[in-house]
Amino acid sequence: MALHFLQDAAGAAQPGDELELTGPEAHHAAVVRRVRPGEAVTVGDGRGVWLDTEAIEVEPKRVRLRIGARRVEEPARLRLALAQALAKGDRDELAVQAATELGVDEVVPWQAARSISRWEGAKARKGRERWQAIVREAAKQAHRAWVPEVGEVSTTAQLAARAGLLLVLDPWTDVPLSGVALEGAETITLVVGPEGGIAPEELERLEAAGARRVRLGTTVLRTSTAGPAALAVLNARLGRW
Repeated sequence: MALHFLQDAAGAAQPGDELELTGPEAHHAAVVRRVRPGEAVTVGDGRGVWLDTEAIEVEPKRVRLRIGARRVEEPARLRLALAQALAKGDRDELAVQAATELGVDEVVPWQAARSISRWEGAKARKGRERWQAIVREAAKQAHRAWVPEVGEVSTTAQLAARAGLLLVLDPWTDVPLSGVALEGAETITLVVGPEGGIAPEELERLEAAGARRVRLGTTVLRTSTAGPAALAVLNARLGRW
């Protein structure tokens, strides 16, 4: 079974209608996945709609599908967000990719004080577009009905002003993530620092806004693995897994 997203058309489509995959989606279906006429293809709009379709015509640049059934998956009532500090190399991108596969609902790029990578001007737009592409592909791979949102790059002040429960991953605190109270929160934001860690003044700013520092075990995780590891813990605690 192949999976593709049609952001606009799938949302309004109904059983009996026909859809077309074009561009990169058609190429992926026809050339990479080698879909053939008569095969089942699941199409989503990234906003909760699933369409069960059958391929009726397959060409490298155009794939026609007939819709057999339509399903709608409601969004999670409690949203999990990852505020990922910008990091050098591809470590932040690895974190975003894994977090998407593990069920995060929102990704917030964070320009931390110790971030080596800087998103400014045109680079901020390109960086966000890059993360959006990573999220989209990871959501397709994970067969997710909802594609996570990728926000604008945030400052520490903007991060501190976020609604909901802020949990700052800090290996030097004594409070384990597995033991912190989660009741009553509508949004939980996990805050992950860059390679050099979160600066003391940033910790103070976040704690003054009500954030709680939590740790994962007794080791220090890389910025690329801390967020996904924390999401796994929350998924288990919230009964998602």
